[in-house]
Amino acid sequence: MTAADYDRVYALWSATPGMGLNNIDDSRAGIEKFLRRNPDTCFVAERGAGLVGVILSGHDGRRGSLNHLAVRVSERKQGVGRLLVQHAMDALAQEGITKVNLVVFTKNETGNAFWERLGFTARDDLVYRNKNIVELKDLRPE
Repeated sequence: MTAADYDRVYALWSATPGMGLNNIDDSRAGIEKFLRRNPDTCFVAERGAGLVGVILSGHDGRRGSLNHLAVRVSERKQGVGRLLVQHAMDALAQEGITKVNLVVFTKNETGNAFWERLGFTARDDLVYRNKNIVELKDLRPE
């Protein structure tokens, strides 16, 4: 994935049920910043001239994270998501990362089922905590 993919990627994210977006992290500038930091670990999937999937992944030198996986609804159940995850995991492994994490909204049943099929387990011994440094506007309230 490159910054040139942003408009198509953002359109896919916006059309994806269960996707959470905000005005800073998911803005063009926010995604360009993420891609500069993670130039070899983010991928798009295309069929013909159309974008059908995307995944952002990166790491802090210790743990990897998978973010914003989306597959066009009409392209699901064809292995696109699985392939994107594998590319991201392979790229992270090439950078010496041995473990990844991700966050999925509890009510995103489709997303949670997908990750479970791939062998990702839920942890009940952790509490996910978050604190905004600046105010973020949720672009997809659910």
